[in-house]
Amino acid sequence: MICGGFMTDVHPPARIERPSALSFLGYALGLFVVFWCLSGAGFSLDKMLTSPPRFADFVDRAFPPNIEPKVLSRLGWKMVETLQIAVAGAVIGVILSIPVAIFAARGLVAGPVVNQIVRTILSFIRAVPDIAWALVFVVAVGLGPFAGMLAIVVDTIGFCGRFFADDMEATDKGPAESLTAVGARKIDVIACATIPAATPSFISTSLFALEKAVRSSTILGLVGAGGIGIELKVGFDLFDYPTAMTVILMIAAVVIGIEHLSGWARTKVIGEQR
Repeated sequence: MICGGFMTDVHPPARIERPSALSFLGYALGLFVVFWCLSGAGFSLDKMLTSPPRFADFVDRAFPPNIEPKVLSRLGWKMVETLQIAVAGAVIGVILSIPVAIFAARGLVAGPVVNQIVRTILSFIRAVPDIAWALVFVVAVGLGPFAGMLAIVVDTIGFCGRFFADDMEATDKGPAESLTAVGARKIDVIACATIPAATPSFISTSLFALEKAVRSSTILGLVGAGGIGIELKVGFDLFDYPTAMTVILMIAAVVIGIEHLSGWARTKVIGEQR
């Protein structure tokens, strides 16, 4: 209804209407949970306000970074070892993820019970942090980069296995059904129709897994699983902040570089797919 040029029966949008009693209780509960978590996390406004001077002191003591040739050489080899751990672990993990994903994907070779069991195992692998896997393998195979590589392998299987399974489930079923109609075996259908159709998605997911592996491998050294992480820990333990800052900058440069390279490769894959 229009009165004097103005709308008189305009209702406010649903998003600003008065909430029901149940909705209000839900909001109140959510707010309570947030404050409860802040309390449990030791949130302190006083510490936040007094931290800038301490952070500024750290920055002042950490700059300039330590760029002595001897230090850069040692850290450079540790970074190379870190990349070796990440690439080897990611490649092996991606390869092993394919057969795992075949059993996790619904409607391929296994029944619902096997699908659920495999998916539950993959969920368990993803639920355990990679640094915890590194601790497990340090106990199993000893200190060193091999333990870190095994941790990356397991973490990659948990990451790629689930996504590969979803990618295969989402492929066009037409080619697979055509092969089945002419008597092809299930394994032949998967090899000739399902996997080729899902390959672009496999490549994209694998590149994300490599990025994840590089980021993870930089900290596995904190628990003795090889890589540059141990140098970061030693730098802070000895209050050698310039060396620690050098490590941080090297890690940032390598991770950002890998992310850009991975993004470029994904763009090429998507472009070729189109």
